[in-house]
Order: sequence, then structure tokens, then C-alpha cells
Amino acid sequence: MALTRRYLLASIALGLVVTASPADAQKNYDPGASDTEIKIGNIMPYSGPASAWSVNGKVESAYFNKINAEGGINGRKIRFISYDDAYSPPKTVEQARKLVESDEVLLIFNSLGTAPNTAIQKYMNIKKVPQLFLASGAAKWNDSRHFHWFMGFTPSFELG
Repeated sequence: MALTRRYLLASIALGLVVTASPADAQKNYDPGASDTEIKIGNIMPYSGPASAWSVNGKVESAYFNKINAEGGINGRKIRFISYDDAYSPPKTVEQARKLVESDEVLLIFNSLGTAPNTAIQKYMNIKKVPQLFLASGAAKWNDSRHFHWFMGFTPSFELG
């Protein structure tokens, strides 16, 4: 009886291993990441009153192109998607929604300005999309207790 039971269990286990498809072993990534690509979003004032800062977006794009030319990150190419918000918070909201919902980026990188980033702060937190290296020195970006998905880059505007 014990031998038959072991034989049956071994047969079932072998059958599961043999019939398992490669799809069962696929890796699960967050939106914006795959075995071949990492989608990074950016919102920059390419037009409007702060357009002088658009050079940041252009340099970031050039740098990600350089990384891709050198083979990417562990073989993954970076797809850098950058949109103009003209330094207008309502436009920033529109572009952030496009990046998250349509383009399905993994994260938003180095978006510029306190007012534009404030306009999308709650939305990004609710969607749990990281926003890394915010280009704003406002102290509010240090509130990790309430906004877990943000990380500032610019030193604080407040003087000690």
C-alpha cells in the first residue's frame, strides 16, 4: 500500500513537472519593466516660463541613449518618455496620467518644479508609481510617512 501511494505521488509530481509550460516560469514585473525594457517617464517644461530648465530633460534623454548604446541595464533598454507640461500644473496632471495609464511607465524621473509636482503628488502616491529625484527643494518631499513613492533630489530651499 505504501509503495503504491509513493508511486502515485511520484507519478503526479513527474506529470506536473513534464506538463509545466514555460509561461508558468515567467517573471512578474511591475508595469513598465520587462526582460527587455524599462520605461521611465519624465515631465519637463520644454515650453513656457521655465523652459530654460528643459536642458535637464534633453541631457537625461542623451544619457539614457548612451546607456542603451552600451547595452542597456543588464541587457534591458531604457525607453525614456518625456512630455512637455509648460510648467503648468494642470498640464502636469494630464501628462502624469498619460505616462502612468497609457505609457505604463515604471517610474517618473526628475520632474521639475514644486507646483507641478504638488499637482501630481497624491495621484502618484495612490497609483504607487515611484517619482524619483524630484527637481524641487520644497521640504514637503521629505514626508515619507504620507507619501511613500517620492524621493527628492534638490537640496531643501529652507535654510537651517
